[in-house]
Amino acid sequence: MSDDRMLGNLTLWSVTPMFPPENSSFNSSLPPSFTDWEAPTFTAAARVRVAATMVLFVFAAFSNLSVLISVARGRGRRLAAHLRPLIASLASADLVMTFVVMPLDAVWNVTVQWYAGDTMCKLLCFLKLFAMHSSAFILVVVSLDRHHAILHPLDTLDAGRRNKRMLLVAWVLSLLLASPQLFIFRAIKAEGVEFTQCVTHGSFHHRWQETVYNMFHFVTLYVFPLLVMSFCYTRILIEISRQMHKGKGGEPCLRRSGADMIPKARMKTLKMTIVIVVSFVICWTPYYLLGIWYWFQPAMLQETPEYVHHALFVFGNLNTCCDPVIYGFYTPSFRADLADVVACCCRSQNISPRSLDRLACRRGRASREAESDNPSGDQPSGNLG
Repeated sequence: MSDDRMLGNLTLWSVTPMFPPENSSFNSSLPPSFTDWEAPTFTAAARVRVAATMVLFVFAAFSNLSVLISVARGRGRRLAAHLRPLIASLASADLVMTFVVMPLDAVWNVTVQWYAGDTMCKLLCFLKLFAMHSSAFILVVVSLDRHHAILHPLDTLDAGRRNKRMLLVAWVLSLLLASPQLFIFRAIKAEGVEFTQCVTHGSFHHRWQETVYNMFHFVTLYVFPLLVMSFCYTRILIEISRQMHKGKGGEPCLRRSGADMIPKARMKTLKMTIVIVVSFVICWTPYYLLGIWYWFQPAMLQETPEYVHHALFVFGNLNTCCDPVIYGFYTPSFRADLADVVACCCRSQNISPRSLDRLACRRGRASREAESDNPSGDQPSGNLG
C-alpha cells in the first residue's frame, strides 16, 4: 500500500481496492485483467511517509498515555468529576488511532502487499474505522457537555451521569458502524501474478454501491460531527455574547452571581475544547475532501502527485498529537505530572542536582498555578470545570 495511487489508501475508511486506478477492475464483479499491470513499490515518498508516521507514533503514544495516567492517578484527578471521563475517553480514542492506524499504515506501506492473512485483514480494517469513529464521536460528546454547561449551568449535578451515558453511546455506535468492515474486506491473491491484497473484491457488484457506502461513512465520520459541534459552539458563543452585553454599563462581565455566571474555569475548559475541535477540523478536512474528489473524479489519481496523498495523511494523523498538547497547554496539573516523569528520568540518567532543582522549581510553579485556576464557586478540587 506504499503507492497512494492505490485507491484503498485515499481515506482511512475507504473500501476501494488497494490497486492503481487503471486496474480497479480487481474490485469489480468482472474478472480482473492484469495485462501490463505493474505491482506497486515502496517509493521514496512512501519512505518519508513511514518515517513521519513513526515519529508521530512515538509522540502520540507518550503524550496520550501521559494524559490518561494523569487523569487516572495523577494531578489530573483535580479535574471536575464529570470532565475526567471525557478527557480519558478522548485520550483512549487517540491511543486506538496511535496503536492501530499508525503502525498498520507504516507496515503496510513497507510490505506493499498484504501478508497477515484474511482474519487480520478483516480485524484491522474494522479497527481502523472504529478508531476514526470513536475519536469523532467523543469530540461530539465533549461539545454537547460544554453546550449544556454554558446554557444550563444549574444542571451540573447530573453532568457526570449524562456524560457517561453519552460516552457509552459513542463507543457502542463506533463499534456498530465499523462492523461492516468485518464482512466486506478479505485477503485475495491476484490470478496470474504474485500479489495478495486486503480488498473488497466481490463485496460490491456496482460502483454506486461502493460510493454510497463511502459517502455514508464520510457523513458519520465528518459531516455529522462537524454539524453537531458547529451547532453547539455557535449557541455557546451566542450565549456568551448575551452575557457580555448584560454587563454593567455595557462592559463585558463574564463572572456574575446567580444563573448568569460563567466561571473562569468553565471558560477555560470551553476554550480548550474549541481548540481541540478546531484542530480536528483543520487536520482532517483536506484529507477527507481529497477522498471525496477522488470518488467522483477517479482520473485525478493519475494527475495528483503521490507526495500530496502522503502529506495529507500524515497531516491528518497529526491530530492525535494535538489533543494532548492542547490539554497540557490549558491544564497546569498535567504539566506538573509531566515534570515529575521527566524528573524521574533525569534521576535515572544521573542528571546534575542543579538541573533537578531547576525542574523542581518549575514543577512547583505549575502546581501553584493549578491551584490558582480554581476560582471560588467552581469545583473545589478541580482546575477546570
